[in-house]
Amino acid sequence: MTEFCRSRHTPDARSHFSGGEDELVRLVEENFDKAKPGYREGVLLVPVPSEGFWSGIVQLKSGFIFLGKFAARKEGEEPRKQLFSAGKKMPAKSVDIILYRHDVLAETDEAETDADWEIISINASPDEEEIPMDPMTMMYNHFELSGGTKTKMNDADFLSRLRKSFTYWNDKVMAG
Repeated sequence: MTEFCRSRHTPDARSHFSGGEDELVRLVEENFDKAKPGYREGVLLVPVPSEGFWSGIVQLKSGFIFLGKFAARKEGEEPRKQLFSAGKKMPAKSVDIILYRHDVLAETDEAETDADWEIISINASPDEEEIPMDPMTMMYNHFELSGGTKTKMNDADFLSRLRKSFTYWNDKVMAG
């Protein structure tokens, strides 16, 4: 599990797991054979049972107040806009653990171990459907901005995925 993941997926912010890190790694290992391809070669989404996971996604309602900050997600990255809401987290109904292969992390000097795969994110959804990557994250990746990982998508594929992402996230935001 990367420090990036460890620092972001806490009970106070984003999706999180109420079990320990060793238990999370065990769940990934036990379900690795169910992995689905991610947005590019070297990225996997490993579905795991949702028990013990909390979704950081908040369904917006008219009048919700947004909070935000302009800050780097981790040391060495440029700051970026981050929006969130003080809404209540919900138990997850589906969970994908996002893994990046060592060589993908090495492209931007972000590999923290010599392991073949590292856990970089917990995507826990309050719905059964798969969560598309947040549109802002997609753009940081595709346009190779600070903290982004190359998508290696052509513009037509990127636009198609961005449309799906925008539609999903249009009335949702992360808890914060």
